[in-house]
Amino acid sequence: MPPKELPFTNSKLQEISSRFPTPFHIYDEKALRENARLLLKAFAWNEGFKEYFAVKATPNPFILKILKQEGFGTDCSSLSELVLSEKAGIVGADIMFSSNDTPAIEFQKARQLNAVINLDDISHILFLQNNGGIPDVISVRYNPGKLRGGSFIMGNPENAKYGFTREQVFTGLSDLSRRGSKKFGVHTFIASNELNPDYFVETADMLFDMAIEIMEDYFATLDFGQLDCFTV
Repeated sequence: MPPKELPFTNSKLQEISSRFPTPFHIYDEKALRENARLLLKAFAWNEGFKEYFAVKATPNPFILKILKQEGFGTDCSSLSELVLSEKAGIVGADIMFSSNDTPAIEFQKARQLNAVINLDDISHILFLQNNGGIPDVISVRYNPGKLRGGSFIMGNPENAKYGFTREQVFTGLSDLSRRGSKKFGVHTFIASNELNPDYFVETADMLFDMAIEIMEDYFATLDFGQLDCFTV
């Protein structure tokens, strides 16, 4: 792989710093767009694939607008991230909202934007119903426990407070169906800064196996799934 080069010369950098007070960030829009297109091209075989950019990674509305133009949605975990997405023109199913220990106002805002809500805890079902209402489309976060290892950053899933247990996924989706949801998804996020590609393949296999079991034993269809991968 050839070494990366800065998208500007030293003289150009000097010119920029004479116009704008330091410190500042410089973003390479050309590289952003090229990389966004490469990512979508890599998954073009998967009809219906959607990339959701984690707003927490770069909460910059200009970046969000560029990625929106390239077909990305946003992954949000707070009220401020929902508002940033809204201001960038990203609403509805182009937002995935996943959060932990969620205040009522955040669920209400997510419902106002018609975002896809990804519940982090089975107790959130009743809380969401009382604070925004149960939507037609909803997702739950699966914590596989001992079935998958974690990372030095996030630790092992079995020790984490995040997500539904395997039993709770089936119980929770059945409960959501009774409360009016019509389309369902499953999500998992169990490692950060994982650079081994096999880890993600194995995790996707695990998620697909669960999806098949859900469809065969509990529901006519499971409409979508999300594998959350955060790597820097």
